[in-house]
Amino acid sequence: MENEELIAQKKRQWLEKHRINQIPKAKSEIGCDIEPLYTPDDVRPDNDLENLGFPGEYPFTRGAYPAMYRYNLWQMRPYSGFGTAEATNKRWKYLLSHGSSGIIWAFDLPTHLGMDSDAPDARREVGRVGVAIDTLKDVEILFDGIPLDRAATTLQLISLAPVMLAMYIAVAEKQGVPLSTLHGNIPNDPLIEYVSRGTWIFPPGPSVRFAVDAMEYCIQHLPKFSPMAVRGGVLREGGADMVQEIAYSFAVAMVYMDALIKRGHSPDEVASRVTYYFGVGIEFLEEAACFRGARRLWAKLMKERYGVKSASGQALKFSGSVYASSFRAREPEINLTRGAFGLLGLVFGGTQGAFLPALDESFALPTEKTARLALRTMQVCAYETGVTKTIDPLAGSYYIEALTDKAEAQIAKLLDEVEKTGGVVHWIEKGHLQRKCTDNAYRVAKDEESGEKVVVAVNKFTGEEEGRPFEIHKADPEGVRRQIERLNQVRVERDGEEVKKCLEDLRRAAKGTENLMPYLISAVKAYASVGEIIETLKQEFGLFREPAGAF
Repeated sequence: MENEELIAQKKRQWLEKHRINQIPKAKSEIGCDIEPLYTPDDVRPDNDLENLGFPGEYPFTRGAYPAMYRYNLWQMRPYSGFGTAEATNKRWKYLLSHGSSGIIWAFDLPTHLGMDSDAPDARREVGRVGVAIDTLKDVEILFDGIPLDRAATTLQLISLAPVMLAMYIAVAEKQGVPLSTLHGNIPNDPLIEYVSRGTWIFPPGPSVRFAVDAMEYCIQHLPKFSPMAVRGGVLREGGADMVQEIAYSFAVAMVYMDALIKRGHSPDEVASRVTYYFGVGIEFLEEAACFRGARRLWAKLMKERYGVKSASGQALKFSGSVYASSFRAREPEINLTRGAFGLLGLVFGGTQGAFLPALDESFALPTEKTARLALRTMQVCAYETGVTKTIDPLAGSYYIEALTDKAEAQIAKLLDEVEKTGGVVHWIEKGHLQRKCTDNAYRVAKDEESGEKVVVAVNKFTGEEEGRPFEIHKADPEGVRRQIERLNQVRVERDGEEVKKCLEDLRRAAKGTENLMPYLISAVKAYASVGEIIETLKQEFGLFREPAGAF
């Protein structure tokens, strides 16, 4: 203590002597002042074994697993999907052949909304921002020549997650792949959709039941597959800062956990299957500290609130992406640099998987070239920079440890606020959570407009490259026609009476309390379409309407 007081005194003298204390303080995204210099007196004295510990051990500040990247690198899975199943299958094989460790499956907007490709409101969007999926036939083509027991797959779909999981299971069975060998994850987090992207379908209550059915089925039948990857990154894209993203994600995850525990599953069983998908910005030191603080807080919540005893249940596991809205259309090559720095935030923060958007991804579908460059950037980080040589390389930095403490405290404070004022579902239904994120988005936009937040080539160092042509992905003009033709062919060839029976069975089950996954699997195997399944569920679940004043 005497030594710390001496250091604090010496620091004050140094600040005054060199007039450092007259320099305006920088601002952190997590809402605190950044000191110009950090010393031991900025770190709490117990910040060693109790709060840091060792990687893979409580409180997991230094990493979810003991050896971290000395044993296994983070998984590198590019996000990909566009046009038809044939086109996406070709792109996936291309990326896998260039070293991708798995697949992040992107869907088009009609599929996200539960529409068939020939629906009147769907045709202009078919295959534009992801692959169009109407029936099991599309998924069979999509995974042709891609063995599901060897390719880790993320099904990047939210409100429709249980339906697509049913199709994924059906294709695995057709390939002769045991469900016990499937590995990957599915976001399956509809509560986030009400806050950001808006691709909700049902009201929150039925949506939670629908998602929890899929989670429960995976717990029972897919031991290596993560059925709950809470999509904090969607909140980030919707305006949340890094603290809001994590706090609200924790609140959402515990809604699903409580529902599963209420069904009779043990806290350890449930907690071990929870993962997260976070967005990350360019300020990689702050991002890394925030992840470290989040991991410590999550371990405490699991141990103290839920009584979770296993390391697998206490450890926060997450993958993440540099959020694409941080990329800009002006001088798009700079986005590759932005992405590389953001990737460091994930790696120094201890991620289990990373997706780096292509440099053109904020305004177009990636080309083969830009998708490969994004993958190569991750590979250079992993194999050439030396960041994997030691575990948690930032540990012990006075700055990082001080930020880690502040991040943990602020996440806990915000989570407590949500829980004491009705809970996250209540916040969503009343529009509170939506407003919190949009208010922060507005603040950031104002800071960029004023120049307080510098964005290179946007509000500083501008003008040299404006208007320069840039090659972007070109959509296949015949893709929509072929997609609708295939859908119509399936409708002709399938057993219509079997489809009708499966849909009626699904409707009756939705009216009760049975797990819907067996009924969904039967329906997709009969080649019922996405639109038919969702319209059937709407009869029992109803539709969500955005509350007035949510934005």
